[in-house]
Formats: sequence, structure tokens, C-alpha cells
Amino acid sequence: MWRNRSARERDLGRWERLEQPVGGVQGPALPSESTVHFVLDLALRIGEVQMSSGAGASDATATIIAVTGAYGMPHCEVDVIFTSITVACHRGVDLPPVTSLRVVRSRSLDYTRLALVERLVRDITRGHITARDAHTELDRITSAPHPYPRWLATAAYAGMAAAIAILIGGDALVALFAAIITAIIDRLGRLLNKRALPFFFQQMVGGAMATGFAVAIVASGMLPESVRPTLMVAAAITVLLSGLSFVSTVQDAITGYNVTAAGRTVEVSLMTAGLIAGVVIALNVAVQLGLPSVPLAEPLPPSILRLPLQTAAGGAAAALFALASYATPRAVVVAGIAGAAGAIGYSALVLAGVGIIVASAVAATVIGFAGGVISRRLRIPPLVIAVAGMVPLLPGLTIYRALFEMAVERSNAGLSTLMVATSIALALAAGVVLGEYLAQPVRYGLGRLERRISGPRLAGPLRPTKRRLE
Repeated sequence: MWRNRSARERDLGRWERLEQPVGGVQGPALPSESTVHFVLDLALRIGEVQMSSGAGASDATATIIAVTGAYGMPHCEVDVIFTSITVACHRGVDLPPVTSLRVVRSRSLDYTRLALVERLVRDITRGHITARDAHTELDRITSAPHPYPRWLATAAYAGMAAAIAILIGGDALVALFAAIITAIIDRLGRLLNKRALPFFFQQMVGGAMATGFAVAIVASGMLPESVRPTLMVAAAITVLLSGLSFVSTVQDAITGYNVTAAGRTVEVSLMTAGLIAGVVIALNVAVQLGLPSVPLAEPLPPSILRLPLQTAAGGAAAALFALASYATPRAVVVAGIAGAAGAIGYSALVLAGVGIIVASAVAATVIGFAGGVISRRLRIPPLVIAVAGMVPLLPGLTIYRALFEMAVERSNAGLSTLMVATSIALALAAGVVLGEYLAQPVRYGLGRLERRISGPRLAGPLRPTKRRLE
């Protein structure tokens, strides 16, 4: 009878005799099913906080695997698709996997919450806290109010606009008007957000208000002829761009999470399109009403005498953005240092004759490298330093120039200028991710790099698991 069986059947029988344990179920030894569900819910909620704070899909995936592995579930697969996270815990070939899903519904910047969650993850991976206590601590973190009052965030955004106006060549009067315009936009945006107006229309309202206020100020004759009101609009546009997830989008694309990268790209493009639409509408209305348009301001020529002022303005803008995003006081200081380093690096490269795109990429790489090396030692998520540090370099003035050329001058040159602005934004995001990648050998030591380096990490534990994340 054995001779009549096929070779495949004989091999299958041999495998069953060798692999099937006597009196047991083939697969890993796991906690009880209720514990598995409890741990999966904890891991998913941690991943949700990271994704809503702008962390990349690779960071959320590694963190979830670290949490589940720490509580005795080493065989889990994670799928992140921008708006939802799915985790499947494998229990062998004889039992179905336990699968859990969580939808990421809200996205808001609260870097203190992100830092507290990262501290909780460190305690989990080091075995210092039980799953039930970790769940209680996570409830406390996510339900706690913002560490600063909302009016302070508005004041920080206003100060950030003033600093950016100084950075790109404005004087004290321009900085004052830029701060007032930005504060009004932020308060109105908060009211619109309470009424659940989609963010696309909020960006449109913000862009229209920034341009409309500048046009009104020019028409009123409140400014002397020497003042360049374009810089007010550019500063307000930069503030509106600062909340977009450029860094996470590029990080997801680089690390192979293409679906999530595509979702983030659509979101960033839509928010930017809303901003562009608002500015264009305001410019066209001004033309139709016969109001004086906000004239284009030529960038100030590079000057070594302005380097100290630009450095201080860049540091102030980055620190104030971190404050507006509810970062911890320590993170605010480090973000200011990163912003100052990026501003002086960019200005020095432009002085040396380097193109603005290359200068932006190099300056962002310095920011990412510094953030990757310093922030981990200070227990600050590198994402906070990376995003805040690149904010002063966002191309607000270039975007306004492109829109003015298209909407007022009716020139096709606006399209090429808009492409330059897009290239600057991509160069900044890619440079930050590259800088974080280059910082890993410095953190880990120069030995065995191929085994230790698995990709740029801007959030989550440094070495979350021995398992290779492919």
C-alpha cells in the first residue's frame, strides 16, 4: 500500500510525523485569548497616538510589534494604511489568528502626548510595567488636556509669523502686522474646526484672509512705501503650511509604505490646494474691485551682516512652532537650536552660491542629523525636532510669488515657480529623513552597521525588536 502512494503524499506524511507535537497544538505558546485581545487593543491605541501626531507608518509598525512582543506575542503582523491600523496575532496553523483593527479618525499636534507615549513604550519594552497598568497610563495620557492654554498656542503662532517675516527680510512693522493677521486666522480656524468644517476649506479661508488683510493694509495707506507687505502674506502662508505632514509623507515613501505615503500625499496636496485657492481668490477679488494688489517683494540679496538676525529668527520660529504644538519645555529649547542651525546653514550656503533647493536639502539634513543624535539622549521624539527645525525654511514666499504670477500677472512663469516651491518642500522633507538615517551610526557606534540600521526612525523605540522589519 505504501508503494502505491505518490511521493507528495509520502512527504506530507513524513512532515506530519516529524512536526506535529504529541498531544498539543502546533504554534507559539501565547497568553490567554482575553489577554491577547487586551494587548492588541493597547498596541493599537499606542499606534493611533503616533499616527495622529504625524509619525510615519514604519515607526508605528515597529512600536506595535515591540509592544506585542514585550507581552509574549512575538508573531504579529501589522498593516498601516493611513486611516486605519490592523494587527493580526498568529497562533499557529491549527488556530485562526486573532485580528484587531483601529481607525485613526483625528489628527492633531500634541507633542507632549507623543513624548509621554514614547516614555510608556520604553517602560513596556523594558518590562517595567504590566499590560493592565500600561492601559491605565495610556488612558490618562490620551484623556489629559493640552499642557498649555489655547491662547498661548495662538500667541506662539503669531510670534512664529513675526519671526518668519524677519527671517525673509521684513522689518518690525511687517512682523507686527504678520503676527496680528496670523493670530486672527488661528482664532477663526479654531471656530471653524469646532463646527467640523473640512480642513480643505479651513486652509482656503486662511489663505484668503492672509492675502485679503494684506491688500486691505496696502489700500489703507498705513504702511510707508519702503515696507514690503508681501512678506506678511508669505509669513502667514508659512504658518499654514507648518502643520502639514511633509516629513512623514516622504518617510513613508522611502521606507516602502506606499499606500500610507499615497494617502498622506493626497492629504498634503489637498491642504496645499485649499491654501492656493484661497490666495488666488483673494488676489482676483482685489483685481476686480480695483484695489491695489500686494506687490511682489524681491528676496533680499545674501548678506553676511544679516546672518545673526536670520539665525535668531530661525531659532525663534522653530521654538514657537514647537510651543504651539504643545511640546515640552525641553523640546521647545532643542527645537529652537535646530531651527537656528538650519537657518544659519541655509543662509551660509546661499551666500556661498549654492542653489536654494540644494541649500534647503543640506540644511534639512543637518536638522535631521542633529535631531537624531541629540533628541534621543534628551528623551525627545526626533519627529518633534525634525518638523519644528524645518519650519523656518518652508517656501511660503516662493508659493506666494507663484500664485501672484498666475493670478495677477497671468504669466506662465508661475507654474515653474510653483514647481520650485514644491521641490523645496520635498528637499526639506527628504533631507530631514536622510539626516535621521545618517545619525544612526553615531547613536549605535560604527560597528555592525548593516545589522543595526533598518531605516530612518523618527518615533518609537530605537531597537524595538530583534525581528527584521522588511
